[in-house]
Amino acid sequence: MARDTVDSTPIETVADLAATLEAGCKPKEDFRIGTEHEKFGFNIADLTPIPYEGPRGVEAVLTGMEKLLKWERIEDLGKIIGLADPVGGGAISIEPGGQFELSGAPLDNLHQTCRETNQHLAQVREVADPLGVGFLGTGMAPTWRRDDVPKMPKSRYEIMRRYMPKVGKYGLDMMHRTSTIQVNLDFCSEADMVAKMRIGLALQPIATAIFANSPFTDGQPNGYKSFRAEIWNDLDADRTGNLPFAFEDGFGFERYVEWALDVPMYFVKRGDTYYDATDVTFRSFMNGALDGRVPDAKPTLGDWNNHLSTLFPDVRLKKYIEMRGADGGPWRRICALPALWVGLLYDDGVLDQAWQLVRDWTEEERAALRRDVPKTALQTPLRSGTVLDVAKEVLALSKEGLRRRNRLSEGDLDESVHLAAVEEGLAAGMCPADVLLKRYGGTWEGDISRIFKDYAY
Repeated sequence: MARDTVDSTPIETVADLAATLEAGCKPKEDFRIGTEHEKFGFNIADLTPIPYEGPRGVEAVLTGMEKLLKWERIEDLGKIIGLADPVGGGAISIEPGGQFELSGAPLDNLHQTCRETNQHLAQVREVADPLGVGFLGTGMAPTWRRDDVPKMPKSRYEIMRRYMPKVGKYGLDMMHRTSTIQVNLDFCSEADMVAKMRIGLALQPIATAIFANSPFTDGQPNGYKSFRAEIWNDLDADRTGNLPFAFEDGFGFERYVEWALDVPMYFVKRGDTYYDATDVTFRSFMNGALDGRVPDAKPTLGDWNNHLSTLFPDVRLKKYIEMRGADGGPWRRICALPALWVGLLYDDGVLDQAWQLVRDWTEEERAALRRDVPKTALQTPLRSGTVLDVAKEVLALSKEGLRRRNRLSEGDLDESVHLAAVEEGLAAGMCPADVLLKRYGGTWEGDISRIFKDYAY
């Protein structure tokens, strides 16, 4: 999220809050694709993480991007923390450890998404190369200790840093040493939202396995294919997980709101000041729990939208749906992740087939997948086969959905071309982490530093 909102529209009831989500419904012809990806900045000379300040820091890169793009500066207490495109709707922001994120504009098709990605990476290199800064696409920083990673000057992050160690083992690692690719997708009705949420939640571990790309921690193999996904298994259970209630009868906008209301808050923002609210839920905030502690303590739409942005389930609901299960990766994977989900969810026929694939999975099976996939990825057992078997079915469905959309490139190729990286990996039975580990044990001869050369953008 590039900037926290300050919308002062008052809210009073659960129905008010549900209406803010329902307002995301739009006609199918207006469906868009919003792709986000993060990457680690490093000093090319010594492969250390770049700081915020200094001639080769995050601040310098952001300032260079501001001059290049002419986008609007986003500041926090006088420090530049991001940029917003005043025309197209995209944004650049920084995560707690300096991960550099593009939140892409809402686009019509995946050809546009891939062009946007390529253009952004080229622009980042244009600014960063003269500074001696490179960028790496993996799910977790492979060599840096947590204490080595600089902390970015965003007020909300200071509140999170104090709170995270109280509610899980890996919160600070998630903040400072992980990166992701995610896609934001639309829905046309409450029923359409429910179908997409359920399919997304069920298949999120499959996507995690396909894109698993974080097998190294602290300079050595960590025993996992996606240690980033393992981190989410021990990180603030109140606001994470695969939302079992989404599969219950009656799930809809109000049920999601009821869950969100009982999640502890992080902060309330008034003006430029962030007030710590980690000891209250949003429901108690609505009942006056912050009266006298923050100015204008009556909850607003801005407070609600900020709260929704601090919930981290595997699939997150706002005025759109966010698919959050994939590790960061090389540029072809940045295009492939949205392609996978668009193919599954934006064609009604394929959407129905995807639901048939997962509808009889039990909560125990879904939970086991979420627990086991971080370690064994595509080789994770599932019923009489493996996750690889399901991943191949998912790929076939996605390709069919993209073909049916029939959004053609200038070369008359449909969007399924952007699934090539996934298709190659599944044909070989390997996720990106498998390839990394093979190189580590082979041509790299145990030298993990090679990843910064071979996998930099």
